[in-house]
Amino acid sequence: MFTGIGYDVHRFTEGRKLILGGVEIPYEKGLEAHSDGDVLLHAVMDALLGACGLGDIGMHFPDTDDRYKGASSMDLLKTVRQRMRDEGYEPVNVDAVIVAQAPKMAPYAEFMKAGIAEALALSPARVNVKATTTEGLGFEGRGEGISAQAVACVSETGYRPPPAGPDRT
Repeated sequence: MFTGIGYDVHRFTEGRKLILGGVEIPYEKGLEAHSDGDVLLHAVMDALLGACGLGDIGMHFPDTDDRYKGASSMDLLKTVRQRMRDEGYEPVNVDAVIVAQAPKMAPYAEFMKAGIAEALALSPARVNVKATTTEGLGFEGRGEGISAQAVACVSETGYRPPPAGPDRT
C-alpha cells in the first residue's frame, strides 16, 4: 500500500461558477484557474498521483495547454484513474478537507463524496470529504479563496506495463 498527499489553492474571482468536488455550489464567486478551479479534486488528484509516484497534476494537465482550459476536474480525475490503472495501481481510499470561510459545504459534502467515489470506482465508504473554516484567519478566513488537502492510499494491482525501449520490429 502506498500513500500520497495533495494540496491546492485558488483565489476567488467574479464571473465564474464555484465547483467543488464536481458539484456546482451556489455562490457569488468562483475560483480563478485554467480549468474549472475545483481545488478539492485537484488535491485528490495530486494525492493519488503522488501515491503512485506519477508526479502531479501540473505534469499531466499543464495550465499552458489549451486542451485543459475550462476543463472539468471530474473528467481529469477519471483520466488520472485510468493512468493509475495503466501503471498497475488502484485507489483504496481518499480523505479530503476543504478549507473555506464561506460558503457552507455541509449540504454538498455527500454529493462530492458520491461523485469522487464513482469516478474512482470506489465504495462511497472509502471516500471522506469534510470542511472547516479558519475562524477568520488567513486568506481563506478573509474570504479571498479556498484551499483543499487530501490523502490517498493506493495498492498495486499486479499489472506492470512493459518497459519502454527501442522498437524491435
